[in-house]
Amino acid sequence: MRNPGIELTGAEILVRCLQEENVEYVFGYPGGAVLYIYDELFKQDKVKHVLVRHEQGAAHAADGYSRASNKVGVCLVTSGPGVTNAVTGIATAYMDSIPMVVITGQVPTHAIGLDAFQEVDAVGITRPCVKHNILVKDVRELSTAIKKAFHIAQTGRPGPVLVDIPKDVTAASCKFEYPETLRMRSYNPVAKGHPGQIKKAAQMLLGAKCPMVYAGGGVILADASAQLTRLVRMLGFPCTNTLMGLGGYPGTDAQFLGMLGMHGTFEANMAMQHCDVLLAVGSRFDDRVIGNPAHFGEVPRKIIHIDIDPSSISKRVRVDVPIVGDVREVLDDLIKVIEASKEKPDAKALKAWWTQIGQWRSKNCLRYDRSSKIIKPQSVIEKLWEITKGDAIVTSDVGQHQMWAAQLYKFDKPRRWINSGGLGTMGFGLPAAMGAQFANPKARVVCVTGEASFQMCIQELSTCRQYHLPLKIVCLNNRYMGMVRQWQEFFHGNRYSESYLDALPDFVKLAESYGHVGMRIEKPADVEPALKEAFGRKDQLVFMDFITDQTENVFPMVPGGKGISEMILAEEL
Repeated sequence: MRNPGIELTGAEILVRCLQEENVEYVFGYPGGAVLYIYDELFKQDKVKHVLVRHEQGAAHAADGYSRASNKVGVCLVTSGPGVTNAVTGIATAYMDSIPMVVITGQVPTHAIGLDAFQEVDAVGITRPCVKHNILVKDVRELSTAIKKAFHIAQTGRPGPVLVDIPKDVTAASCKFEYPETLRMRSYNPVAKGHPGQIKKAAQMLLGAKCPMVYAGGGVILADASAQLTRLVRMLGFPCTNTLMGLGGYPGTDAQFLGMLGMHGTFEANMAMQHCDVLLAVGSRFDDRVIGNPAHFGEVPRKIIHIDIDPSSISKRVRVDVPIVGDVREVLDDLIKVIEASKEKPDAKALKAWWTQIGQWRSKNCLRYDRSSKIIKPQSVIEKLWEITKGDAIVTSDVGQHQMWAAQLYKFDKPRRWINSGGLGTMGFGLPAAMGAQFANPKARVVCVTGEASFQMCIQELSTCRQYHLPLKIVCLNNRYMGMVRQWQEFFHGNRYSESYLDALPDFVKLAESYGHVGMRIEKPADVEPALKEAFGRKDQLVFMDFITDQTENVFPMVPGGKGISEMILAEEL
């Protein structure tokens, strides 16, 4: 125990616990149930508080901070609507396995269950979208609850943990003792992979004729990018990343086939479908990745699956060699076994496999009309990558702009691509960019968004002004809910039901009203100068409103219910 014998209030204990966990920032919004906590935050300066303008923004900012820093994100909200406003952000973090601690205020213990003012059942409401949650009813249990929350959030498969604290608990006093270690009989995640399974995996990989490495967000979360890169280059195999795994393997490398899945490249999807041995690393065979699992299973292949979460293995597809463990540790052990083996990959078979992949690559599935007199959204992303030299942290909202960024911005490093993958949360981009900027004050942080998504959490422009965050916002404005319109065009007879936005604000004036710089770009020739000017304004937030082609669609596209190789390509329309 640390700091034994000091008598403190619950609010003081909470702040001391955050200090013990080396928390740098808390993203939050005050309210009645958490005022004792806010009073204690005011009295110290080690833990800094960031005042957002909506509790959803607090959760997304803590999420973005965590993804960009590999630290636990922390947010603080009040009871009732404070909790319910944060649920979308909590669910976003849960779906993408992001370590967060969410501290929520609650009505006094004697009022719980009596429909008190601003009372909701925070534990009940969030149970389906947290890794764990705790209602603290006694101040003497508070420090242990916080220790548990941080431990659970960042070990095993990470995720958000909620701690609900009634107001009277924050006012009550007890002796403060912060546990140095924690033992939980019911929670002991496995880190080391089974040696026998790792040996089987090595033998299977070395015997492959048409191998494929498929890596997801688990590689990023485990800080295993270096190990993945070393393994792939050592074997000479092709590699693909999921949307969440981009940056886990260098995007500019010749062995990288691009993102796979619903809007993945032709070569990545075809190689994924026709390989004979598939190594899945920190990924979960999501429906947006493999499409219809029955179609995926039509081609026989051996599957090796490495994941920290045993429940993710054989969940959607049957695997042949399951390995439960920390991705980084398992890859380290797998590399050692392969290096020690006298067997080497079949060079002749591998050469033939790369020849086939080259034929798939020759389709150039991401091409678009570069001679258009209207700004093509793809050209903006390509110029963004060129001007930043691939060295920016890029957040996104959800929709067509997200897919174009994933396809065309080549991420060579992990924790540079921050977006809502599992939940697909519009409004995520701006507050996540705020969190990323706090985590990396000197980095160039860019939010790629659409005019529909951006309005979901637009009020956070005020937070950016207060804290002088020099974000660069790239809005691909096509005056539609772009992905909705695309689906309506393909599958609903061009009936654009409620997808057209005919009452958009003047984003330039809106940005200026918050004290930022606004630009409107309408001609292809002005794209590059605008981006250069924006990045030249190093200390200012710049909102760039790119007026883009309304008819442009994201290709390739795998229709819902179809298989991964049943893609619609632009050339086929």
